[in-house]
Amino acid sequence: MRFLLPLFCALILVACSDSEPQIKPGDWRATLALEDEVLLPFNLEFKADGTAVIRNAEERITITDISLRGDTVTLAHPVFAGVFEGLLKEDLIEGDFVIANMDRSIPFKMVYGDSERFKETSPATANVSGTWEITFIEDDWSTYPAQGVFEQKDDRVTGTIRTETGDYRYLEGVVDGSDLKLSTFDGAHSFLFTAKVTDTTLKAGTFFSGNHYKAGFNGKLNPQYELADPDSLTFLKPGYDRFNFAFPDAEGKTWTLDDPQFKDKVVVVQLMGTWCPNCLDETQYFADYISRNPNSEVEFIALAIDYSKTPEPAFKAINRLKQRMGLEYPIVLAQYGSNSKSEASEKLPMLNAVLSYPTTIVVDKKGEVRKIHTGFNGPATGDKYTEFVTSFESFLDDLVAE
Repeated sequence: MRFLLPLFCALILVACSDSEPQIKPGDWRATLALEDEVLLPFNLEFKADGTAVIRNAEERITITDISLRGDTVTLAHPVFAGVFEGLLKEDLIEGDFVIANMDRSIPFKMVYGDSERFKETSPATANVSGTWEITFIEDDWSTYPAQGVFEQKDDRVTGTIRTETGDYRYLEGVVDGSDLKLSTFDGAHSFLFTAKVTDTTLKAGTFFSGNHYKAGFNGKLNPQYELADPDSLTFLKPGYDRFNFAFPDAEGKTWTLDDPQFKDKVVVVQLMGTWCPNCLDETQYFADYISRNPNSEVEFIALAIDYSKTPEPAFKAINRLKQRMGLEYPIVLAQYGSNSKSEASEKLPMLNAVLSYPTTIVVDKKGEVRKIHTGFNGPATGDKYTEFVTSFESFLDDLVAE
């Protein structure tokens, strides 16, 4: 009998080990609860190697920071601060998506085996393919312009919406009868667009950014519509002939454009935030440019704006961004505690206004401002992104040659 007892205990341990919760590899459908009965859906796939991939149209975002302790699951983006914290029960993960430094939380569910983003109920009665002139309407009735560029195949829609301060990245969705439904989730930012649609109009639209912001919108099909030139929106105020700053990095060094590193160089100054999706797109492009031009006479420096209430978590976010993206150019902390554009404008009084994150200032070898570009057309904008890259790199080449 004494020989059977250890064997019995061993069998119990094996049984317990086998019964430990596991995240099933395969397709999962996630929803974020933005309001009562308002759900933002997106798709992801858990891999057998312990990673996950978020899918938005052509975009793929790999998540490697996944933890499963007992039935408690956490998923974190490699750069952004948002974290999924939930409980796993067979084919369901349920909990909250938390962005701690912004004091934000959104309930979520992830369901295994479901790859359908939006639950269609009827065939499309309209086709939204083309270029749209869109007007967003705030709660105070102020407005801002945008350009929608969509492609529809059967009921499925992909594309993006551009504004004068950036784009809403890779959107994916459907036309369900006469209802347009588009969503995206990039690991931190959640955007949902719904509207009534005909072949030439968008009406009664609602735009949700997470559960903290909502605006109305409408639109009309307009193949010739273009937004304002992004090089014309931000400029030096009369009386200023130079752009400069004095902000610290994580080691306590104060950087200015008078630093020896920038002497006789073309300098690209990036006003950005580690929390900002368009800034991340631009940072990825800058990193790619540097890797393709290792001996260029172009230097980069970023001025970070951060929500964090103290400098320590702000520098932690900056260092995480630099490490994960392999960035070698300096990133200094220009502002913390708020991402207020009016406060940023006070810190950079030579600008007419800070209108967007990112804003990019290009300074020539003599220290003169030669271009200020507001916003960023990321990869989701297709031809607009390609046009920007070609124009920007040609412009830098010309400045280097002067």
